[in-house]
Amino acid sequence: MRIGVDIMGGDFAPEATLLGAILARKDLPDETELVLFGDQDTINKLATRERYDLSGFTVFHTPHFIEMKDHPARAFSEKPKSGIVEGLRMLKAGKLDGFASAGNTGAMLVGAMQIINSIPGVIRPCLAASIPNDRGKPTILLDIGLNPDARPDVLYQYGIFGSIYANLVHGMEDPKVGLLNIGKEEEKGNLLTKATYQAMKNTKEFNFIGNVEGNDFFRENGVDVIVCDGFIGNVLVKELEAFYSMLRRRNIKDDFTEQFNFEKLGGTPILGILSPVVIGHGVSNGTAICNMILHARDVIESNLIGKIKEKFQ
Repeated sequence: MRIGVDIMGGDFAPEATLLGAILARKDLPDETELVLFGDQDTINKLATRERYDLSGFTVFHTPHFIEMKDHPARAFSEKPKSGIVEGLRMLKAGKLDGFASAGNTGAMLVGAMQIINSIPGVIRPCLAASIPNDRGKPTILLDIGLNPDARPDVLYQYGIFGSIYANLVHGMEDPKVGLLNIGKEEEKGNLLTKATYQAMKNTKEFNFIGNVEGNDFFRENGVDVIVCDGFIGNVLVKELEAFYSMLRRRNIKDDFTEQFNFEKLGGTPILGILSPVVIGHGVSNGTAICNMILHARDVIESNLIGKIKEKFQ
């Protein structure tokens, strides 16, 4: 297995990204190769300063790097030798099994669509988040920001993505899929959710249990996968991040609340494209980068992308 890592991407790169790669290397078997994309001189100097051993890595020199402030679309033409572009090209060519970056999210999404491409039959790819709960398995929420405006057929496909992701990566058997709404009744909601409910209610492609509400995230017998448009999903995820930060400020900490620390998951895959691409949080530290790489490993090993391809053949 070969996993590409964008060493220059992220608010605290390259220090945090290189540290994360070092930490991940310790948890990965020797036969798993980590390919570090970035400026070789910068990587070597940092490794020497921090006494990191790079003997277990392959460094792919990239003279350009896409900054967080760069315009995503323009960056591809202006910085064709950046880590994101080169990494996605190698993934497209089959020279990598997966690619991960905590860099410019917009550039990663543009690259995923322009270089990797969507699975035939997929209308719009999406991003998923794993929301902790006290049932032992997370609640999968999708979309969390890729598509602020969605159609009923797009949300229907998210039900398929989420069900496969929950099953293969998180080990949920026949996961329960719900449509996020303001009430459980079939007639509740706006035009989008009403039309989506009609599309989902008799499906045989996933275990649809109907409308769910915001408080179903944490119910004892709650839903496993929650589908919504990217506008709502992004608001929810950022609210959870802020709530966790507030708990930390108030010195409220236990094993459960610590699961809301984004460092634990590290990243999320783009669902609906042809190869495994994992996006990390821009403010990722070394621990978060390590977990992003390990999650990329899990996505590759689960054959998540292959199973979604099979579903749409």
